[in-house]
Amino acid sequence: QVQLVESGGGLVQAGGSLRLSCAASGRTVSSVAMGWFRQAPGKEREFVATVSWSGGTTYYTDSVKGRFTISRDNAKNTVYLQMNSLKPEDTAVYYCAAARNTATMGLGGMDYRGKGTLVTVSS
Repeated sequence: QVQLVESGGGLVQAGGSLRLSCAASGRTVSSVAMGWFRQAPGKEREFVATVSWSGGTTYYTDSVKGRFTISRDNAKNTVYLQMNSLKPEDTAVYYCAAARNTATMGLGGMDYRGKGTLVTVSS
């Protein structure tokens, strides 16, 4: 079993930055893909980004490419999402997730998920 706890959400003005963190505990996550999803009010859950177990491969949804960067520190069992140039449409609850590989996560699959952290971007 894996527990994922997100932190770093909050209120930021458009154009600003936030850094989300996800701490994993329980079984080690160093051999699985990690990533982030988000869900805005009234909308379906959306894949945001994923990183392979080694950190060498990353994928992003088109709307965040060039603005968001995902990374991981396996020694700390932590994954990060650096979000720059935030837009009001980025407002959502952001969930950390773990899956067997990046392909699975890119298709919306996950084996574990955190409870989420709220990101609000004001215009």
